Amino acid sequence: MNRELDLREIYAASASRLVAQLYGITGDFAEAQDAVQEAFAKALAGPSRLRGVANPEAWLRRVAMNVARSRHRRRMLFDRVVRSGRLRPADTVPAISTDHVALVAALQRLPRAIRETVVLHHIGDLPVIEVANVLGCSVESVKTRLVRGRRALAEHLTDTEREKTHA
Repeated sequence: MNRELDLREIYAASASRLVAQLYGITGDFAEAQDAVQEAFAKALAGPSRLRGVANPEAWLRRVAMNVARSRHRRRMLFDRVVRSGRLRPADTVPAISTDHVALVAALQRLPRAIRETVVLHHIGDLPVIEVANVLGCSVESVKTRLVRGRRALAEHLTDTEREKTHA
């Protein structure tokens, strides 16, 4: 039997149930979705893990719960460090402007490789050579991606401005 097809069937049959269960446990819908997605990703990365498992949904539930517990422990540890004074929480959270939302939306329209390059260089403030090292490509590729990214962003952001004025 095709293991990938089986996993698709298991996903279709149980993902929403698992998310609902994890939501009840965590109280955070996004966290529940992430934990379930990570459980399925682990099953997909190592299909042999599900071989011989009598109840794949139960296995996925256990993995998702372990993921949620681990994340909760890390958050609790981080909160303790903040409360101890060794790390200061941010005094204020910056407001998200409409320009920021438009930029993120425009970035999402770029191909992944170009988006990563633009973000690392312009938002992460990494030099071109470091971006090339992080992405495992040549400096010339980074420069080409930056040119293409800037052009596409200018076009996408201009389109956004036009939409605002015609609305």
